[in-house]
Amino acid sequence: MPKTGGEILNRINEISFNSSLLREMRLVCFVTKLIEEEKILDKTIRRMLIHSIEADDVMQAMSVRNNADWDQVNKLMKVGRKRADAWIAANFDRLGKQSTTDIDEKYL
Repeated sequence: MPKTGGEILNRINEISFNSSLLREMRLVCFVTKLIEEEKILDKTIRRMLIHSIEADDVMQAMSVRNNADWDQVNKLMKVGRKRADAWIAANFDRLGKQSTTDIDEKYL
């Protein structure tokens, strides 16, 4: 529970960022269900495959108030590359075939 001004601001920023992502994921989920139920017959509208590479543990330890200084950017780049390499090793054969993220579980 945020208590200080900085903690409250940090939480507001988290909620604002997440609300846009959640709205988009709900839309993807809704259209996917329409496609699966064959309520959309237009074959140009296809199911989206959703993937995510995560570093929640790293991001939660950061504050949105952290400066994007060079050291911070380099740290994030290294974490991103490491997580992406691990994700590719685990999921490469699924690309173009199926989602690697369960939208219902993760976002709804």
